This record gives sequence, structure tokens and C-alpha cells, in this order.
Amino acid sequence: MKIIYLHQYFNTPDMSGGTRSYEMARRLVEWGHEVHIVTSWRNITDKEGWFEETIDGINVHWLPVPYHNAMAFWARMRAFIRFASNAGVRATSIGGDVVFATSTPLTIALPGALASWLLKIPMVFEVRDLWPDVPIAMGALKNPLAKMVARRLERFAYQRSSHVIALSQGMADGVILTGCPKERVSVIPNSSDLDLFAYNATGAKSFRQLHPELGDGPIVLYPGTLGKANGVAYLVHLAQKILPHRADVRFVVIGEGAEADYIRREAKKCGVAGVNFFQYAAMPKRRLVDAFSAASVVVSLFVDEPALQANSANKFFDALASGTPVAINYQGWQATLIKESGAGVSMGADPSAAMPILLDILNSPERLADCGMKARKLAEQHFSRDYLARKLETTLKHAVGEGV
Repeated sequence: MKIIYLHQYFNTPDMSGGTRSYEMARRLVEWGHEVHIVTSWRNITDKEGWFEETIDGINVHWLPVPYHNAMAFWARMRAFIRFASNAGVRATSIGGDVVFATSTPLTIALPGALASWLLKIPMVFEVRDLWPDVPIAMGALKNPLAKMVARRLERFAYQRSSHVIALSQGMADGVILTGCPKERVSVIPNSSDLDLFAYNATGAKSFRQLHPELGDGPIVLYPGTLGKANGVAYLVHLAQKILPHRADVRFVVIGEGAEADYIRREAKKCGVAGVNFFQYAAMPKRRLVDAFSAASVVVSLFVDEPALQANSANKFFDALASGTPVAINYQGWQATLIKESGAGVSMGADPSAAMPILLDILNSPERLADCGMKARKLAEQHFSRDYLARKLETTLKHAVGEGV
């Protein structure tokens, strides 16, 4: 197949952020398919129009469109619209057998649908977040007209798709609630890179040597976006509460986002900045793996909002691959999975209640080892990237067979 893969925020392992699209595309290329990624270049560049690269056999088409998580809502909307208005023409000029468009943002459906219509080929749409449910729930989308337009765009995306892929069952249920037939929806969750994130003692030692301020005690790691939806200040308050009980525990945050400065201020106010709470800039995934190997526990965080419980956060699956216990502060399918598998702990939304739960596992090397072993086993049995990429390949092949 010749696959037109639309993803506005494509990353390689040499960049910070999720690499699901890269990993899927790389495997599709290895299996004999021609893959063209149509994406945006978010960093400062002298280039003004489209430019191309070949990365591990993937044809990547970049359009410079500045973007970062700290942008105001409407600035982000302008970035979404600018990319969408250009990507459809580019995708159409490439040609292919199938369009695979992955959100967020939901506006990626517009160039996907345009290319699908002009080329008379099917579109498969991937839902990474229930948009616009999440921005509405978070208060980012308040205008009634904007909400109506977003809802219509959501239905349009699903109606124009031969098939819809959701990253969790909760997301799939949300898609079906809009009227999309159940048989046209499947779940392919985020996956675990079993090779890249495998525990590496040398990498763990290297990370600690680069950061001697962390000492030799347990590391509680949060690697990811510092957005409003994540509520990472939770970890500041948890660090404050655990300090009198285990002064050697280090809370490490690695990432960027709209709340990065707020988290720094909160850490200083709570008296934990540079004491047992350390915040670092985002790192490329190839460097981030050493932090996972050094960590005793990896944390995935979201604010207490039901719309976010269907999430499929990359850090959760990376932690499983690294054989590191996972601690989360939200309910939903991941909380159920942790309970059933024993791969970590659910801490709850209140840092005060979370403190003894986290302290209990940190105080037990045997339990840490057991949870880590179960985390790795879960990754190997259910979230192998090769296995899930094959599911994607099968879905795309079926779509091509069915037509539009």
C-alpha cells in the first residue's frame, strides 16, 4: 500500500514527545509499504514552505507551523487551521491507496477528508483524545458557537471515515455514542517499545551521574506534558507531604507545557524546589529512556475530570516497557488494568491520601521488584508495538479492500 499518514505533531525518537506515528510508520515501511507522513515543523526555521526528509525509510513532508503547548487557546486554533488548510492539497499531490489521519487536533480530519474525496480513496481516522469533549470539560472551549462547530466537525470526521481507530475502549465508546456504527470502530491502544525502553543499568547510572543533585535515593518520575489537563502541581504537593517521611526520595519532572512556570513557582512556594523536587526541560526519547531506567516509580497524572479517564498516555506504556511500577491519580481503564495486573498503584486525586500509598511501595524493595516484573510482563503480552502495528496494517488493508 501507499499510505498518506496525516499527523500534525509527528515526532521521531530524536525529538521530545510521543513517537507512536513514527513507530507505526517505521514498521509499515519494513513490511513493504510506502509511507508518506504529512506533518508540521514546530521549531524555528528559515524554511517557509513544504520540505521533505527521508527518515528510516519514511517519507516525511514538513510544513513550518510554530506551535507549543503554552500557546493561548486561539493561537493554537490558528495553528491547527493553518496546517489543515495546506495539508489537504499536499496529501492529494502525493497520492496513495489510503489516507490515515490521526488526531489531535480534530481539524486533521479536514485535509484527510479532502484528500480522500479528491483521490477517491478511503480514510481511516485515529482518535487519540475525545475531542471536543476534553477541551469543553477543561473549560478551554466555552463559546456555544465554537462548541457546535466542534461537535459537527467530530461527527464529520467519523462519518467520512471507512474505519475509526480509538486508543482506548472509553474513546471507542465515545465515538459510538456519536452515531458511528460499532463495527466501524476498533481499539488499538498506545504501545510499549520493548527494545528501546528495556531496563538498562548503564543508562540508569548515566542519568544519575548527569544529575548528581538527585543523590542515590528512589526517583519518582513524571515524564511528559505539563499541561492544564495533567495537573502536575499534584506532584509538588505530594513531594511536600512525603518529605518528612522519606527525605531521600526525589520527585523528577521532565517536560514542557503551559503550566511549566506555574509548577516551578508552586515548588518554590512549597519549599521543595531543589530539595526533593526537580524539574527539567523536555528530552528526546532516546535520552529519556535512561531516566526510566533510573526511576523506582513512573507517574502518570491527570486532573480529576471524567472526560480524561479514557486517556492513553504514552508514559504509561513506556513505564510498562521499562519494567517500572506505574502510579496514577485517576480512575478509568488504566486504574482497572493496574489493579488486575499488579503493575503499580492507583493513588487517587488527593495528594494527602496518595502519600501513604506511594510511601508504602517505595518502602518495599520486594514490592517494587514484583510490580516492575508484572509491568514488563503486561507490556510484552498486551502492548507490544509489533503486535499493535500489525493490527493497524490489517485495518488499513481492510479499508483499501472496502473502498470508500
